[in-house]
Amino acid sequence: MQRIHVMAALAILGLAGLAGVWLGAPESEPPPVAIAYDERNGSESSTEAASITIHVAGAVHRPGLVVLHAGDRVAHAVAAAGGALAVAELSALNLAAAVEDGDQVIVPVKGEVIGGGVVTGEDDGGLVDVNHGTATDLEALPGVGPVLAQRIFAYRQEHGPFQAVEDLLDVPGIGEGKLAALREALVLK
Repeated sequence: MQRIHVMAALAILGLAGLAGVWLGAPESEPPPVAIAYDERNGSESSTEAASITIHVAGAVHRPGLVVLHAGDRVAHAVAAAGGALAVAELSALNLAAAVEDGDQVIVPVKGEVIGGGVVTGEDDGGLVDVNHGTATDLEALPGVGPVLAQRIFAYRQEHGPFQAVEDLLDVPGIGEGKLAALREALVLK
């Protein structure tokens, strides 16, 4: 008799759960870049996916290295870096593209061109475009090594494009002397 009561109670609970699913709010999933990576469901089984490391740069809240699961997408990388900033141009990225170990994802600022920051047109004479160059591109400037190039790049990502050459004075490590040396080698677009 007791077994019948237990089975009846389980059946009622099961029906109540189904009714909750049928009558409850529809399941909705936030956009991929709004999902915090750590909040995604995952199993702790022995078949856990291998982890990969990705470098996320640009208009995200926490640029740097992020650890993802093999098979994750650009959207997961952006989410793992704290999500995109309001000035980010997410439509310039393929958020569904798969990422692999060692990849770099650069989230551009609205109006920014991704990659290819060295201007090669005749009008610019091969000058470096400070507003569109990558950190590696910026190293081509005289007296700019990897550390200063990264500072210029990070400053631009945080504050937006430089409006005038003199705005470079706001970057730590650039003074009047350094700016004078840079003037002849760069262009602002």
